[in-house]
Amino acid sequence: MSTELACIEITTSNQPEFSVIWLHGLGADGNDFAPIVPELKVDDIPIRFVFPHAPIMPITINGGMPMRAWYDLYMMDLVRHEDEKGLREAQQLVQALIARENARGIPTERIVLAGFSQGCAMTLQTGLRLEEKLAGMVCLSGYLPLADKVAAERHAANQNTPIFMAHGQQDPVVPLIRAEESRQRLNALGYDIEWHTYPMPHSVCAEEVSAISQFLKRVLARVD
Repeated sequence: MSTELACIEITTSNQPEFSVIWLHGLGADGNDFAPIVPELKVDDIPIRFVFPHAPIMPITINGGMPMRAWYDLYMMDLVRHEDEKGLREAQQLVQALIARENARGIPTERIVLAGFSQGCAMTLQTGLRLEEKLAGMVCLSGYLPLADKVAAERHAANQNTPIFMAHGQQDPVVPLIRAEESRQRLNALGYDIEWHTYPMPHSVCAEEVSAISQFLKRVLARVD
């Protein structure tokens, strides 16, 4: 699998000092969340937003139909039988995106990893194991993958990294209970979770976007 993903990029400055790498959900692509940038109202912070396109692969629960995805899904409950190989390969792709930002002059401590649904799962899969500290993680409408392996595989670098988690109370795709179980497991491991729920399905709402904006402003202001 190639480690160079095509991306959409939107910058708030000609000289970005921070990066937000935003990972889309199953069947979407980088265009899915690009329109959120003006809604976040962070024009005064020099940020490069990176919206990568996941690889195209056949998805088992969708009858083997090829679509953009970070990993395969075998069953609707998401966690009983997971695509561990796919998750770990996608983790390498996300780490390559971080390394590319590093090469362009943005250190990891100035990068926020964000994702929706499968992209949320990849934010946690990668961020908790990363050997360099991130500025923050934004985890939307998703869950913690390979949950039984996190305690053994996590890296101390991001033990104190702020994590924003939000979920829809009527989500039919990733049930709220799945996200709550993930939050409880992360809390038990001592992570700093900012938790929000909203009366919505598997989507994003204006109130949530406002909360994400406040989170980004706060975590990026902390960086020296």
